[in-house]
Amino acid sequence: MSENSLPASASSSIGGRPDLHPRGGRFSRALFLLLVLAGLAFTALNLFNDVADTGAPVTSYTPFLLLGLALLIALGFEFVNGFHDTANAVATVIYTHSLTPGVAVVWSGICNFLGVLLSSGVVAFGIISLLPVELILQAGSGNGFAMVYALLFSAIIWNLGTWYFGLPSSSSHTLIGSIIGVGVANALLHGRSGTSGVDWDQALKVGYSLLLSPMVGFICAALLLLAMKALIRNRQLYEAPKNDQPPPVWIRGLLILTCTGVSFAHGSNDGQKGMGLIMLILVGTMPIAYALNRSLPPDQIPRVAALTQITEQQLLTLRSSTSEIAAPREVLTEFVRTGQPRPQVLPALGMMLGAIGDQIRRYGSMENIPAQSVTNTRNDMYLASESIKHLQSAKVALPEETERNLVALKRELDNATRFIPMWVKVVVAIALGLGTLVGWRRIVVTVGERIGKTHLNYAQGASAELVAMATIGAADGFGLPVSTTHVLSSGVAGSMAANRSGLQLATLRNLAVAWVLTLPVSVLLAGLLYALFIHL
Repeated sequence: MSENSLPASASSSIGGRPDLHPRGGRFSRALFLLLVLAGLAFTALNLFNDVADTGAPVTSYTPFLLLGLALLIALGFEFVNGFHDTANAVATVIYTHSLTPGVAVVWSGICNFLGVLLSSGVVAFGIISLLPVELILQAGSGNGFAMVYALLFSAIIWNLGTWYFGLPSSSSHTLIGSIIGVGVANALLHGRSGTSGVDWDQALKVGYSLLLSPMVGFICAALLLLAMKALIRNRQLYEAPKNDQPPPVWIRGLLILTCTGVSFAHGSNDGQKGMGLIMLILVGTMPIAYALNRSLPPDQIPRVAALTQITEQQLLTLRSSTSEIAAPREVLTEFVRTGQPRPQVLPALGMMLGAIGDQIRRYGSMENIPAQSVTNTRNDMYLASESIKHLQSAKVALPEETERNLVALKRELDNATRFIPMWVKVVVAIALGLGTLVGWRRIVVTVGERIGKTHLNYAQGASAELVAMATIGAADGFGLPVSTTHVLSSGVAGSMAANRSGLQLATLRNLAVAWVLTLPVSVLLAGLLYALFIHL
């Protein structure tokens, strides 16, 4: 055992252990409360303004009350996500004394806030597309609300449970499991096979990212530490902190930079999960304001209408029979659910695109579509886009020009239906940022003290966070959710293994158990909650 080695039971007596109980004052509590109230007021103001801009008369405030409750729960999920996951980003700078705990969590909260604001939204809709298409099309029905509440409550319950025991569980993992649980339960309740309730192609893609990211974290952090030892011959970098002294300036700068990157990447990736859920809620409760992107420029409409007309004609010429397709929406819904391209699919898609083109040509802009038609138009656009995606996945042979037109149309349809207003990004950023300031200690102690048998040194902290920052940033670019928790915790373990510092097997066993149990527990919990809510 090296000179810095210490058994887990004595970890609290480490000389370099940081003070994890910084003094809080009335000012900080008052500022926290002020930000909460400001976020709620900002949300309410934007909601009323967006509805007022549609020109539709408000005959009842009940939808606002339902919406407010759902939004509070969704923001609560992001708040829990903040103090559950972001503790990973600050653990290394706190345990290397690069920043004091108070400064570290505030800085991380600011970086999370900026990461959410500057995120692309691709991850948000990548997760939402795991849901059964019929539930997405019924977002405003009782089934839609049961779906949203089951997702949120199951994710919050598991996150709080693992946080209480100090286990760095993954919010991404939890939400994916909850979505699968709702999809399976919905299929079983409608007399279908449970395997038909989820887009398994998308689920496998997400599953691979969640499965591989811990391995990437462990291996890459270990290799990076070994490379640093071979290339950077500075002993200070590989020493544990002495007492509470901060590291040399250049090491401190590196560690603060990596903390900044991980926090920003966490906000950019994890913040989008809450955005996707909130958009489902908004579309379901206030379709007149949020079902379609009202900010699309009107000069796009003639081009899109012409494109739908041309593509409709091209698809109808491909039909194998002269029989009429009585219900194109049913044909396409079945296709999206099963992924089996029957002969009726192409003409049904052509008819659906023709109907969409007629709608937007008649009204000239998204703003002019009447309130009673908004939901149907949005659902038709969403279903057409999903059908095009499934045609591409099934590799259905199409003429080159038709295939090119479908790609262009999908892009336009997604612009109209998959958008996130800036105020949604702001309130999610506030919830995630404030969550960073609360409850971080339990997870920080696990990452900083209970993974390795020695105190975390500067190089180990830097290598783990550099790998986490790069991995999460790359996943965000590909539109895939990954777990900040899994990547960083496995990175710390990899750096400990490469340094031959020893690993605390009990902690690793607990982390592995939490990782293994998260998916089945969240699947079961969400499925049961969905079945309960749907009968209330």
